[in-house]
Amino acid sequence: MAPRGTQAMLEFPRWKYVVILIVLALSALYALPNIYQKDPALQITANRGGQIDDALRDRVLADLKTAGITTIGVEKEGESLIVRLPDLKAQSAASDVLRDTVGEKYTVALNLASTVPDWLAKLGGRPMVLGLDLQGGVHFVLQVDQKAALDKRLDAYTEDVRSTLRDARIAYQSVERRADNSIVANLSPSAGDDAAQRARTALVKAQPTLGYDVSGNRITVTVPDTEIAQISNGAIEQNINTLRNRVNQLGVAEPIIQRQGADRVVVQLPGVQDTAEAKRMIGATATLEYRAVVEGNAQDAITAGRIPPEAKVYQRRDGGGPILLNKRVIVTGDQMVGAQAVTDSNSGSPAVSVTLNNVGGQRMFDFTSANVNKPMAVVYTERVPTVTVVDGQEVRGFKVNEEVISVANINGVFGKNFQTTGLQKKEAEDLAKLLKSGSLAAPMDFVEERVVGPSLGAENVKNGMRAVVFAFLFTLVFFSVYYRMFGVITSIAMLFNLLIVVAVMSLFGATMTLPGFAGLALSVGLSVDANVLINERIREELRAGVPGKTAIVTGYERASGTILDANLTGLIVGVALFAFGTGPLKGFALTMIIGIFASMFTAITVSRALATLIYGRRKKLQNVAI
Repeated sequence: MAPRGTQAMLEFPRWKYVVILIVLALSALYALPNIYQKDPALQITANRGGQIDDALRDRVLADLKTAGITTIGVEKEGESLIVRLPDLKAQSAASDVLRDTVGEKYTVALNLASTVPDWLAKLGGRPMVLGLDLQGGVHFVLQVDQKAALDKRLDAYTEDVRSTLRDARIAYQSVERRADNSIVANLSPSAGDDAAQRARTALVKAQPTLGYDVSGNRITVTVPDTEIAQISNGAIEQNINTLRNRVNQLGVAEPIIQRQGADRVVVQLPGVQDTAEAKRMIGATATLEYRAVVEGNAQDAITAGRIPPEAKVYQRRDGGGPILLNKRVIVTGDQMVGAQAVTDSNSGSPAVSVTLNNVGGQRMFDFTSANVNKPMAVVYTERVPTVTVVDGQEVRGFKVNEEVISVANINGVFGKNFQTTGLQKKEAEDLAKLLKSGSLAAPMDFVEERVVGPSLGAENVKNGMRAVVFAFLFTLVFFSVYYRMFGVITSIAMLFNLLIVVAVMSLFGATMTLPGFAGLALSVGLSVDANVLINERIREELRAGVPGKTAIVTGYERASGTILDANLTGLIVGVALFAFGTGPLKGFALTMIIGIFASMFTAITVSRALATLIYGRRKKLQNVAI
């Protein structure tokens, strides 16, 4: 730093000018895609047996022309056919037409098509992803029934206890679940004096994580609290993964699926307008179970009240009366890793081609090997939500529909791959999608549903842009009047700051939400704060009689440390909001974090470069316009 009274050298390295120009050029390039509006479009993808080709394109054009619907263009994009339409009304009408005409070999989804030029897209340019509140779409909150997940696991443990005792050839009178989540096995007195210890040894070997207490001929099996918590958390995580797979089949770009609290999941689908289809696919709980048929007349057993302890009564879908099935499930939807809706080659009826995982495949192989020429039933299970009014208040509940869709003799041994018939065409298609996505570990109920229309989203974008522009213009006018030339420098730096934030969010595909606009306006304020510190420091130096160039150099050097400290504090807050916040808070925090980095660069580096460019070459600087 130069002594007081002497003129310091106001210099700025040329390489820093080059860096600023490169950042400016890249920011302008990657912010550019945001000026291109998206077209309402339909995305057609091929299912099994379908093909995206020129024949399909010509067929789509012909169908839409017949319906009197005008298109902007129809083009192949990757493995999809994109149909661009002039407005949302035409998009909705075209969707109805094509879903009826293209057939089940294709999936038609509502979407928005980019209009970014090819040369810019090849460079990685893409517009910011708009959140639900800006683009429109649907917002769901689902409640996960963790008790059902725990009941399902305890039922499995109960059946495991029975099978372990049978395999160990230890006779028992009963194995029952208790209300306190314990399982009690009462051994037969004829099992022998050491039966309880032998049973405990066999059970510990089969399920070492559970607790076992022996009292006479009674064994009490308890599930540790840590495992109960793990079951609950695991159910939510598995449900989130399953929901992601289901949403992918809807063709939604940038969905938001995240946990909320202990037992809720938030699903946001920007751009989705077919809310009924989205809700049906997200909340669907249909699955299949394969069970052995228990010999005997079910109606007689019901009349006599003598249903075998290992059996449960089910109803046939075709009206064939009740049937007794084994309580022990051979294979469930949890073990199905692949499914495809097909047509049965023998009967010509709709069917689902199922692929099991290794565990399920082995269980099916073992069962069919031991039960050739014996009947096996397929149970279609679905949880249906119900709403009843009690004392004027809506009470949400559910009922579980279980029906036998197919009973057939096992003609041969099979394992991982087989077909299931007995379904209607639409059921087969939907069930194939659900099984392919994975099963839900626990049922879920919709507790909140909100639709944001595209027009409201567009209005939010307009209002957000207006707020940012007004914030910038008011600041520009005030600074230009109050700080004169340095006010102009500050305004240019702020504009650069906005450009960088938009470019970075576009480049990395960050989602812009309505609170994100607030974060954008806040980043302008943070940039202003930094420049105020610099400008006031320069003024103090000038009032103290320091020469102009020295005052500028000193002002930037002394203010830089304070600016870094202040922004570091804001950065910590932003990271905390992003890490622990959800939804709108994340959008605000992300924009704020990017804005902080941009404001430090523009306030300290860019504004100093401009000040040096304006005042640095003057040999005798008499006055500084500040």
